[in-house]
This record gives sequence, C-alpha cells and structure tokens, in this order.
Amino acid sequence: MSDYKLLIDGVLVDGDAEMDVINPATEEVLSKCPRASKAQLDAAVAAAQRAFPGWRDTSIAERKAKLAAIADIIQANAPELARLLTQEQGKPIADATGEVYGASAFFRYFTMLDLPVKVLDDSENRRVETHRRPLGVIGAIVPWNFPMILMAFKVPAALLAGNTMVLKPAPTTPLSTLRLAALIKDVLPPGVLNIIADAGELGAEMTAHPGIRKISYTGSTATGKKVMAGAADALKRITLELGGNDASIVMPGSDPKTVAPQIFAGAFQNSGQVCIAIKRAYVHDSIYDAMCEELALLADAAVMGDGLEQGTQLGPIQNKTQYDRVMGIIESAKKDGKIIAGGERQGDKGYFIRPTIVRDITDGSRLVDEEQFGPVLPVIRFSDAEDALARANNSEYGLGGSIWSPDLDAAYNLATRMESGTVWVNKHADLAPNIPFGGAKGSGIGVELGEEGLAEFTQLQVINVAR
Repeated sequence: MSDYKLLIDGVLVDGDAEMDVINPATEEVLSKCPRASKAQLDAAVAAAQRAFPGWRDTSIAERKAKLAAIADIIQANAPELARLLTQEQGKPIADATGEVYGASAFFRYFTMLDLPVKVLDDSENRRVETHRRPLGVIGAIVPWNFPMILMAFKVPAALLAGNTMVLKPAPTTPLSTLRLAALIKDVLPPGVLNIIADAGELGAEMTAHPGIRKISYTGSTATGKKVMAGAADALKRITLELGGNDASIVMPGSDPKTVAPQIFAGAFQNSGQVCIAIKRAYVHDSIYDAMCEELALLADAAVMGDGLEQGTQLGPIQNKTQYDRVMGIIESAKKDGKIIAGGERQGDKGYFIRPTIVRDITDGSRLVDEEQFGPVLPVIRFSDAEDALARANNSEYGLGGSIWSPDLDAAYNLATRMESGTVWVNKHADLAPNIPFGGAKGSGIGVELGEEGLAEFTQLQVINVAR
C-alpha cells in the first residue's frame, strides 16, 4: 500500500489503483502512488461543491488566516518537501528548497490582498458598485517542472477569492503535492481543497466536468487547446499558462563575459525545463563568436548529476518521454547547425543530457522553431535589430522574452514591440507574486499572480441601485 494518500472531503484515502513514480536521476521506482479513479474525481468535486457555500460565506480575514497557516506549514516542512521534490522531479536540492520556500511566500503574499467593493457612481439618482464574487469549484492542473511553486500560482488566489478546489499534480511528480495534502488536511474545512493524482487520464474528465466552474491549467499548448475545447460546452472559465519559445536579443555593445552567464542561467535553469526559459538567443554579428565561446565554456563546466549530490548544478530531464523528444531535437540540430558543447547523454543511468550549445543555426530548424523544453540553446546570428525582432516575433508562442543592451532606450524600444506577455530588459525570468504573469498568442489566456491574477478567480458583479 502506498505511503501517500489522496485528500478528498478532508480525509486521506487510498486511490482505487496505484502507479509507480520514477526517480529521473536513477530510472528506479521512487515510490508507489495512489491513482484516483473517475469515481474518486466525482467524489472530490462533490465534496468541493458541498463545501463551497460555507467557504464563500467565510470572512476574507478568516480565509487569509487559513492561507497563512498553510504558508507556515510549508515553511516548517521545507527540508522534507524539498528532498522529495528533488527525488521525483530531478532538480538540485538547492533549487528544490528555493521552490518550496517560494511556494510558502506566494501563499503569504495573497494574505495581503483584498477584494474591495468599488463604487463607480454615487450620484443623486443611483449608486453603482462592483463586487468580486467567487466562481465555485476550481479545477487546477499543475505540470511536472515546478510542482510546488506552480501549485502556489493557483491555490492561494482561488481560495482567497472564496472558491473551493480540486487540485491535480502531474502524473510523474505527484508525491510532494500529496505529502503537502497530508500536512495541511486539518487546516481547511473538509472539501475546500481536494487533492488527487492520476496517470494522465483525469485531466480531460476535469476539464469537461459539469461540477467544475473554472479550469486553471499550466502545461503544453497542445494540451491547452484540448482544455479549451473541453471547457467550451459549459462555457467554463479558463486560465491557460502554456508553452513558450522565449527569444533573447543580444544587442551590439553587450559584454559577452557579463551577459553570457545570465543568458546561460536563463536558458538552463532546471535543465531548460522552464516555460519562460530562454529558448532562442539572437546575438549580433559583432559579438557572436565571443558569445558562443563564453556559452560553450559555461556549458562544459556545468556540474550535472543527481540533485541530492553536493555541488550539482543541473539535474536530469524529468521523464523519459521528454528525454527522448529532446534527444531527437538534438539529432536534427546536428544537421542544421554546429554543436560546440554537449549534445550527448551523460552517464548510463538517469535522463541526463549535457547542456548543449548550437551555433550557426537559423530559423526554420526544429530547434529554433519548436519549444525544446530541455538543456539545448540555439545561438542565432543577426546584423539588424529590426530583423532580429521580426524573427523573434515570428512564432506561435509569446510567453516571455528579453532584450540585452547597454543602450536602455534602444532596448526599451524593442521591448515595447516584442510580442510576448512579459519582456525583460538586461535580465530574464524575474518573477514575483505581485507581478501578473501570462502569455500572448499561443502561450496562453489570462494571467496569474498579482491583483489581476486574483481577479481571474472571480465573477465581476455590478450592483446598480436606484435612489
């Protein structure tokens, strides 16, 4: 029997089946995990529906207190949760620890927000107010690259707004979330937050479930389209944070020795398994060779290994399906460009791919046009900034991007015309709980975080009173 349990209606229960969770650093079974059935999903939704009226009518001050209590529990148990996260996801223990503490901080941030009534008109003839009302039951689906922090993009905002929830982590990384379920099961009233796990079959069931009023999904664009289609019949609300093919444009005058480490960090954090990782680097002719050289040195020097080992900087690809896909992209890149670092597997066990730099490659290659979601960076030469911007924008994606230049005015001008939800200047992937985050084009619908993200878990209601 699994050591982990589902949380349904305030009770920790076994799944109707079990499944294996693999440690990607060893390819060995880390643990058995409960696997929820469709009937258990239905039970979780029903529990959330029953809990909704009471939670909706609970004061926002009390809801904040519950979020703060969860934040305290996450923080107090950070070492245990981080170790488990490293074992199931693969990332270095320092990164996992930062992710867990970050999740605690995100819960705490939402305790500082309110949903005030706004007065639009208070005249002799009428008073018009806007209220933010909860939607009902929220279905939250979280991916495998950042199980804890992306859970915290969704849960505290949804609960603060007065909704109840069914949360489903990714099939390959359910354990840290299920352990959290056990730690916080007595904090909230039964049914307010239900946590289930599956082998991938319940996402579509959640999306189409008549008892769920909104789906908050983070994952691939292809699956996001299916979520949108599944939600259509019921006009279910959706927030989709989807794939990205983030471009960085490195302008002339940039110092390769200064910028290259930042580009490398932006591209290879979590072994490139980041939705907003730098996935295409457009570098000006005048510094192209020097940038390629610096990036290759950094890639060759990176320490890759089991995330629990001291000194590890980069861990494995999280699962074999993604590992095989990235290796296939590397093979195609060998035909389209020149690999100057990496390009091969490391070791004979675990899903390790050495950080790979590919130069003399251009648009039209699979590596440039697709989202690789792995430790591979194409470095693309340009001579004209407007051409580089046009090429960066010529993508179905629009999640993030960055401009690098000592000329801030020129960088800002390009940034305002980059087609992405977030554009950074002389940095990349700077996120905070108070800063809204969302994608343009095929990278998503809606936003998370900040006041705007909180509002997405509400229904705007206008009260218009005659006098």
